Amino acid sequence: MTISDAGIAAGHKMQVRTVDLDGQQIRVGIRPGSDAGPPLLIFNGIGANLELIEPFVDALAGVEAIIFDIPGAGGSPAPLMPYRFSNLCVLADKLLSHLGYAGQVDTLGVSWGGALAQEFARLYPQRCRRLVLAATSPGVIMVPGSLSVLSKMIGVRRYTDAQYLRRVGADLYGGAFRADPSLLDEHGRHMHPPRGRGYLYQLLAAWGWSSLPWLGTLKLPTLVMHGADDPVVPLINARILAARIPRSTLHVVDDGHLFLVTGAAHAAGVVGRFLRGAAD
Repeated sequence: MTISDAGIAAGHKMQVRTVDLDGQQIRVGIRPGSDAGPPLLIFNGIGANLELIEPFVDALAGVEAIIFDIPGAGGSPAPLMPYRFSNLCVLADKLLSHLGYAGQVDTLGVSWGGALAQEFARLYPQRCRRLVLAATSPGVIMVPGSLSVLSKMIGVRRYTDAQYLRRVGADLYGGAFRADPSLLDEHGRHMHPPRGRGYLYQLLAAWGWSSLPWLGTLKLPTLVMHGADDPVVPLINARILAARIPRSTLHVVDDGHLFLVTGAAHAAGVVGRFLRGAAD
């Protein structure tokens, strides 16, 4: 029985396992789907384990989804040496081949993972059919959030201290968390705190990286999604991405930075229609 067959038999629940890629252990989750289109490869945000995006994956009816913990986050141990986005793209391509995905995939990246998704689409254009960029930016050349927000994002305390997350989460993530702080408790229950070295490596991977010089070379259909109330990555960054990527569409959500989680059903509907080629 294949992974997909097993998942379908289990009711399309995410199947999680650890694989070895040339000595690097990678924790990967696969949520089987029934659609005929390519699977969706998801790059998560900085420090985030795959369970944090599961509400969105569960709502994405019919689409097979693949998500893995970046080395140093969740259940994937940190490597000995730092890496760049290009190294992670090679790792992602190798993981797809290891899992038996020889053809094209659609790619979605959220926040930090949105930068990685841009790099993956650039380096592996033959792999990527469609691209979704959620709550992200073109890298270091961006319009930043406020210093008070960014100073709280630079560390891992929000992952390790539930009371701290409850205190600062609404100001960090905006959107639905402002109206209902109890959502932060639910979000926090699914967090696996990243290892310090792994989080540092993720920060270093993004250091000095920018997609602005080559965004115009991305030829694949692209959906840029962003929350109207995003304190981490202001909305203007999504407008820049949409203006620079030739075949892009901008969809603004009445929510915050984590709209894929707090508004999973709506976001999944928009993404699902885009992946199927329907108009937004």
